[in-house]
Amino acid sequence: MNKKEINHSCDASDFVSLGEVIPDVITEIRYYTSFNFIGDRIEGYEAPLAILTLEAAQALKDVSEEAMRKGYRLRIFDAYRPQKAVDHFMRWAEDPQDIRMKEYFYPSLAKEILIPQGYIAPLSGHTRGSTVDLTLFDMEKHRDADMGGPFDLFGEISHPDYRGVSDEQHENRMLLRSLMMNHGFRGIDEEWWHFTLKNEPYPDTYFTFPISFGTLHQIKRTQ
Repeated sequence: MNKKEINHSCDASDFVSLGEVIPDVITEIRYYTSFNFIGDRIEGYEAPLAILTLEAAQALKDVSEEAMRKGYRLRIFDAYRPQKAVDHFMRWAEDPQDIRMKEYFYPSLAKEILIPQGYIAPLSGHTRGSTVDLTLFDMEKHRDADMGGPFDLFGEISHPDYRGVSDEQHENRMLLRSLMMNHGFRGIDEEWWHFTLKNEPYPDTYFTFPISFGTLHQIKRTQ
C-alpha cells in the first residue's frame, strides 16, 4: 500500500485573516504567548493573528452568525499552524527534562507518552489551514462558557463526551460541537475545542509560511 503523498507549500494566497472576515471574533492566540504546554512562544508565531483558508473562514463566519443569535461570540485559540511550529512541538516532546508546564496542561500524564499516544505528532491538521481551536464566549455572562477544562489540557477530561463534567459543562461542549457541525466542520474524539472543515481545500498540503504581519500583507496583495 502506497503512503499518502505529503506536499509542502509556502503559498498563502488562499488564506485570510479571521479578524477581517469575522469582525466579532475574539482572538487569543496561545502559541504567540508563553502560556501554552511548552512555556515559550512557539516558532512560526510572529504575530497574534488567526489565519485560515478562505473556505474555512467563510464557514466559520456562518458559525459565528448562528452563535451570535444564541448569545455567544467565538474565541479563537489557534487556527493555521506553520510546520515550523509542529517541528517545535516535536523537539520539545523529545526532551524529557522540560516539564515546566506539566501541572497546567498534562498533570495526569507522563511526558514520555505524549508522542506514542498521539498528543504530539509530526503532522497536524492545523498546518493544512482549515482547522481551528476555539470556544464560546457568553455575552450575557461576560465570560467564556464553562467547558469543564481549559484549552490544551491533555487527557480524558478533554474528550467531548467525557461525562465527569457537570451537565452544564457537557451541554456547552455539545452546543459548540453542534454549531460547528451545522456549518461543515467535523470534530475529533480527544479535544472538545478542535474542528476541521470537512471539505478542506488542501487535504494533502502542509503549509510553511509564518504567522506574521508580513504574511498578512502578502495575502492582501493577492486578493
